[in-house]
Amino acid sequence: MKTRTKLSLAGIIGVAASLGFGELMSGLISSVSSPITAIGERLIDWSPPALKDFAVTTFGTADKPALLIGTVIVALILGAAVGVWSYRRNWLAFLVFFGFAIVGIVAGIQSPLVDPAWTTVLGLIGGAVGYNALTYLQRLIASESPAVPVSAGLSTADPESGPELTGTQVGASRREFLTAAGGIGAVAVASGTLGRFAFGGGVSIDPATLAVPDAAGTLAAPSPANMLSVPGITPIIVPNDQFYLIDTALAVPRVDPASWSLRVNGMVDTELELSLDDLKAFDLIEEYVTIACVSNPVGGPYVGNAKWTGVRLVEVLERAGVQNGATQIVGTSVDGWTAGFPTEAVFDGREPLIALAMNDEPLPAKHGFPARLIVPGLYGYVSATKWLSEITLTTWEGFDGYWVPRGWSKEGPIKTQSRIDVPTKDDPISAGSTTVAGVAWAPLKGIDKVEVRVNGGEWIDAILSEPLSEKSWVQWRTDVPIAPGQALIEVRATDGEGYTQEENRVEPRPDGAEGFDAVVVQVTA
Repeated sequence: MKTRTKLSLAGIIGVAASLGFGELMSGLISSVSSPITAIGERLIDWSPPALKDFAVTTFGTADKPALLIGTVIVALILGAAVGVWSYRRNWLAFLVFFGFAIVGIVAGIQSPLVDPAWTTVLGLIGGAVGYNALTYLQRLIASESPAVPVSAGLSTADPESGPELTGTQVGASRREFLTAAGGIGAVAVASGTLGRFAFGGGVSIDPATLAVPDAAGTLAAPSPANMLSVPGITPIIVPNDQFYLIDTALAVPRVDPASWSLRVNGMVDTELELSLDDLKAFDLIEEYVTIACVSNPVGGPYVGNAKWTGVRLVEVLERAGVQNGATQIVGTSVDGWTAGFPTEAVFDGREPLIALAMNDEPLPAKHGFPARLIVPGLYGYVSATKWLSEITLTTWEGFDGYWVPRGWSKEGPIKTQSRIDVPTKDDPISAGSTTVAGVAWAPLKGIDKVEVRVNGGEWIDAILSEPLSEKSWVQWRTDVPIAPGQALIEVRATDGEGYTQEENRVEPRPDGAEGFDAVVVQVTA
């Protein structure tokens, strides 16, 4: 193995050691930020809208793992370069490792969940871990020639021509370097893995605190009339573990329900601070509500229907007293993310919730535990604040939520849409009568009609399931005749206000996608 290759490997291992330490500390101590996550979240905040759109289009819901993996890869590549460059300049390794430690610290302490003191101290220690791992391996590389003396300083010679050092003679073998490199690398990987996946961040939750009281009036379970029996169709109630996930959090916030509280402030008569037990003491209600992400493309997966259990937001605001002129409600997450929607949406009968449970289970962590906002009829980017920590009453002009300055519309009503679930482009289709099925949604308006056509022909009416509520989607199905060859199947929906989807495609930015969903299938004779 050439000297330059070994130096590159030493740099990679140094970076891995630093990152592994940071992940381990983040896993053990809930108030310490992960350097990878902290830097990744700042990259999300600083990225231009076009780059975000590209990431979502390219990677879908894997965009955040892709960002984290990409951040690690870039750091390791930089480490490889520093391993070579700093062989002649020891100060360069010091500057890079502690410089990036400071970058990670600054990125981390911007989160309200982070303890600045602990994050600073452990961040600097992480920089020292990486720096010392690199310089130790560099000394082993320099000592591979037993006839060459070694001192505390490192070489000024070209790494390809061999070391030229002064000091006490050391005869470390190549095997010693590889053993040390392998050992440090293994510890780094194990530490990072344990920190990210095994440890719970130091938050121990009493299972009793997770229980959500029964609602004052429970909803009936979906009946056969609410569901169509079509293999492959999206279930009328999407299970929690299959429900779509879209948010800016690279790591799920770790919230201790015992110390968590919800503050209601701003333009109110009386500011409130409600614990989880305080919220559970309200009369809870249940609602079937379909929610969707504004970035969902035509026919996309970022929409789902669930039964939500929680506190009527109107009751909380009536207790606080909404002042005249308070035209916007801003929800703030524990990690600082914000979304704002019109105050009138609370009082117009749509019944927004501070949700505590999802599909009869305590709200899962990744879906916003311990509480989140559910506002029927509005896209999530203006309403569905997860990990809710604060509700602020302000004016419509006085504040813009997280996504508004990033190019999205300030108002976000969910658009009428329909989707084909069956068949898919890969399904084998035989000529004759073929079942086409899917879901359609227009929360608050309802779906009045769904139609399907093949190869631009006549529109054929579909059968609709009975809606669970005016806020919930419906399933649809129909049988259409298809001839051999290639077939283009399209769908459109008409909502309860008489609006019928238009054919022309509109991209999600700035206020939601439009157009017919379609699938192209190959039909055999």
